[in-house]
Amino acid sequence: MSASPRILLVKLSSLGDVLHNLPIVWDLRSRLPDAQIDWVVEEGYVHLLTPLLSRDSFRGIDRIIPFGLRRWKKNLFSLATWKEFFSFRKTLQSTTYDILIETQGLLKSAIVCSLAKKSSHAVVAGLADATEFSGYEPLARSFYNQSVQVPTQCHAVDRSRWVMCSALDWSLIERSDAPQFYPSEFISSIPKSAVEGLIAPYVLCFHSTAREAKRWPNSHWIEFGNALSALGYQVIFPWGSAAEKNVSQLLAAQIANAFVPPAFSIADAFSVISGAALTVGVDTGLTHLAAVLDKSTVEIYCDSPRWKTEGYWSQRIANVGDIQDPPSVQEVLDASLKLLK
Repeated sequence: MSASPRILLVKLSSLGDVLHNLPIVWDLRSRLPDAQIDWVVEEGYVHLLTPLLSRDSFRGIDRIIPFGLRRWKKNLFSLATWKEFFSFRKTLQSTTYDILIETQGLLKSAIVCSLAKKSSHAVVAGLADATEFSGYEPLARSFYNQSVQVPTQCHAVDRSRWVMCSALDWSLIERSDAPQFYPSEFISSIPKSAVEGLIAPYVLCFHSTAREAKRWPNSHWIEFGNALSALGYQVIFPWGSAAEKNVSQLLAAQIANAFVPPAFSIADAFSVISGAALTVGVDTGLTHLAAVLDKSTVEIYCDSPRWKTEGYWSQRIANVGDIQDPPSVQEVLDASLKLLK
């Protein structure tokens, strides 16, 4: 294999999945420092990748290729949509790739691989099977020339590493080789949040998630929030939709010194999380962002398996609860107070 292969990573969404795919950029760079590494991602998650863009003092991702499928699907019969799609395809095909690594296992991701321009010896590697509790579309396998079998129970970070190592014929990277996510220089330079109303010390509480069963009960959040408020912390309940905002307001109304902030973007989330004394949240993307930034984080699992996304790479992360075994208020409080010390 060339010392400078052209590599395409395809991980389109969503927030947590993109974050848990970041370590393979570091893994690739450590062994192939001269490789070209490009990444196709949904346009809404580009901000997650920009800290890893190559620059004078750092080699990471050489090119981010935004993909607008979510928006295009809403305007499928628009001429502008098709112009954007063909522009995307032209950008994608401006490089001839030697290795394509698709770690999502979905048809949309596999189709992106099929659209890419490939060398005659190109390896197109993707998942051969599903892991439990993860989306998977078996038809995607027909777009690969290397289908990679992974364990049924496989952490999201480890799963990406399995596919990458198979594509490059490397020995599997063990968990003892802790994953890296963002450059330490980037983390230390995150600016103070511009979101109004945050008063240090504050604790972020991410109560919202896409699936109702993954939520921690409102009564637990209220009891937990009041315990932290009594210790002098401002308790923050962010939101991302009108329904989530209603819940945030309901919770905040029953907790002294609680606050519902204005809506903020993924880009803003970096600074909001960075400035928090602690982040506590259910199994959702913004909680995982706090964990990959190596900030003090308590991850609450209620109806998803802990093995799938738990933060195992830092002593600053506490994982409590498990599938169909939500933690008690005391468990979350004990984990929080330990980290706050």
